[in-house]
Amino acid sequence: MEWEDGKTLGRWEDLSTDILWKIFESFNDVSDLSSAVEKVHCSAVCSAWRSVLCDPHLWHTLDLSTIKHNFIKTKDEPYVYVCSQSDLTLSRVLKVSLSLSHQNITTLIFNLQLYVPDDLFTYTAERCPKLRRLVMPSWNKIKIDGINKAIGCWKHLESLTIGNIEKYQYLTLLQVIYDNCKNFRELKLMGTCDTNSFASAMVRYLPKLEVLSLRCSMLSKDALMVILESLPNLEVLNISHCVVLDETHQPHQPFRIVEELDASIVDKASRLKRFITCMRMPTAMHVQEDSCSMCQRTRNDEGIIRWHRYEEGMWKADEVASLAL
Repeated sequence: MEWEDGKTLGRWEDLSTDILWKIFESFNDVSDLSSAVEKVHCSAVCSAWRSVLCDPHLWHTLDLSTIKHNFIKTKDEPYVYVCSQSDLTLSRVLKVSLSLSHQNITTLIFNLQLYVPDDLFTYTAERCPKLRRLVMPSWNKIKIDGINKAIGCWKHLESLTIGNIEKYQYLTLLQVIYDNCKNFRELKLMGTCDTNSFASAMVRYLPKLEVLSLRCSMLSKDALMVILESLPNLEVLNISHCVVLDETHQPHQPFRIVEELDASIVDKASRLKRFITCMRMPTAMHVQEDSCSMCQRTRNDEGIIRWHRYEEGMWKADEVASLAL
């Protein structure tokens, strides 16, 4: 194409490969739109752009954390109705990204409010055999068989972040991790760990666990003791903004929320490299605030934070750097 002054306008496909690579790499730094969506759009411009986008260095991380479904809650399983257009958009972004990545994705980040269909979840798992870190979507549309099949594909999985999860899903998940993921070392659970069975399952199936974040969860004092006593490799424990319950209450009385960690917990936690909490402790290990807005939100939501009520992306935060997004 030529302008009136004689200058020629270059074609998109003639852009330097180095320039294109820098542009595509910069998409990982955007915050308003998923880098995956940008890459998918660019892959449709021309064959030259698509060829550059097949570079494995551009696909170590597939971040879908800014993509959310349009949905309404329902009374019957899976308890949500997702707009068909939202499903189609997610499916296209995932499938094109997986095609471009050529199985080089090592970190896969879903939004907690993405309702990924079971077949799409397993389709993704089969095409990410090198995965080391996973941030799970919502569980509503993923079946037990889907969990088994997906985790079975991820032999190298080391780190997992999950939102609130039903007990039967939790037990299945930990068991299949135990059976398949020999290098697993890091878990973040946002929901409820208010019974000994939750902690006992963690001890049984994740004996090599090194980093555990229960940030913004409901946690029983007894479960906390089990974790501190029975995970010998644990180095970092984050219970910031947790609702910790004392189960030694009178019958027919509500659970008592623990306001201060007692000396026995502090003593057991002293072996850790890092023990992160907002709660008062009977020592002067560090200065603590009398109140915390996130702790109050966890209490208001009864131990299961309704993230959609608060600032966008707040669920991504964590005091443990390796778990923050």
